[in-house]
Amino acid sequence: MKQTTFRVDYPADLRHPMHARIMETTDVSRAELLMWGPTAEVTTLCWYDGPKSDVRTILDAVEPVTTSLVTSVEGTYAFVEQRAFEFDDSVMAVVADASVVFLPPVVFEASGTVEFEAVGDASGLSRLYDDLRALGDVTIAQVSAFDRVRSNARLTSRQRAALEAAHSVGYYEVPRTGSVEDIADELDCAHSTAGELLRRAEAAALVPYAR
Repeated sequence: MKQTTFRVDYPADLRHPMHARIMETTDVSRAELLMWGPTAEVTTLCWYDGPKSDVRTILDAVEPVTTSLVTSVEGTYAFVEQRAFEFDDSVMAVVADASVVFLPPVVFEASGTVEFEAVGDASGLSRLYDDLRALGDVTIAQVSAFDRVRSNARLTSRQRAALEAAHSVGYYEVPRTGSVEDIADELDCAHSTAGELLRRAEAAALVPYAR
């Protein structure tokens, strides 16, 4: 059983409307679909790298039934009920036909890239790769043996980049010589995105040692 990180760039006509709006909104560089419900009326929990005002603008691109927004020091969480996921039918068909399990989060970047992880056997993952290639540009960022414990070998590419940037700017020096702002500059992203990436990377790396 393998766990694979896919990075996909869909053409403009296949992008989710929320993702397209993120690409147009300069103050939000990243969104993460954290959890979703398997019901006909879709319920999702997302995190956005930006304030409530920007997230409301982004969500205007979809058709929510209800929306609840909660701000934190790291961005904005949105609990949204919809009648449909609003992905293009061809994208949903690939997801529905896939013989793999998709792991949260699904990451939408302002660059236009969607990053997600899938777990399955070699044939299922290979078939998913081929189906995605028929829709857009696909890169496999990482492949590893599946392990229910997330270790530092299973960091996403962005989380690994955040740790490398933190090390390079002196964030882990004693005394500390670098800041989260410096990490954000290295990653060319917002301060809140850098903080969130670093927090998740540190949590993933420390889990094996906490057991």
